[in-house]
Amino acid sequence: MTEAQISDEEFWDARYGESERIWSGEPNAALVREVAGMTPGRALDLGCGEGGDAIWLARQGWEVTAVDVSRVALDRAAGHAADAGVAHRIDWQRHTLGETFPEGTFDLVTSHFLHTLGELPREEVLRTAAGAVAPGGTLLVTGHSGMPPWETDAHSDVRLPGPEEVLADLRLAEGEWEVLVCAEHERVQTAPDGRSVVRTDNTVKVRRLKG
Repeated sequence: MTEAQISDEEFWDARYGESERIWSGEPNAALVREVAGMTPGRALDLGCGEGGDAIWLARQGWEVTAVDVSRVALDRAAGHAADAGVAHRIDWQRHTLGETFPEGTFDLVTSHFLHTLGELPREEVLRTAAGAVAPGGTLLVTGHSGMPPWETDAHSDVRLPGPEEVLADLRLAEGEWEVLVCAEHERVQTAPDGRSVVRTDNTVKVRRLKG
């Protein structure tokens, strides 16, 4: 079976099953930069992985709904949250985004590096995410601007849009949103061969007006 034929759930369950920890456990820098100091409320974390962002949000006082397609990741994240003493603040939910989505509205909806080699309809998912933002709430989207320098063109079909494209793809209703951030930023990442390389990521942060 090829990568294109397996489901996102199968792909990510296998990926997380490769080792006891895939990611650092630390929150994404863009999340800390853009959310620190905000008044806590209800937050939705899309593509939560092993829970680094959700746990950080819970520690700041947010009530978090954390979503991922991988049950392996969610079970691991729940264990990390229990160890951190914030399990009571996080509701872990498995969703295949594009097919199912959490109910309700949220004061903060975050999506960090929601990229996959599968069939995830990312633009559609992010538009649904915008629809889940409560009046006065914030949508925060961070992603890669292009493939890493060590990759070949093997995954050239994976779309990695810049911030202006992300903003356009959201199709936000005119007069109902305020654009707070729409910019690229550089980040140092360790390549598979151990080298430190610079990657360009982007962040879009918009606030739904109260009307």
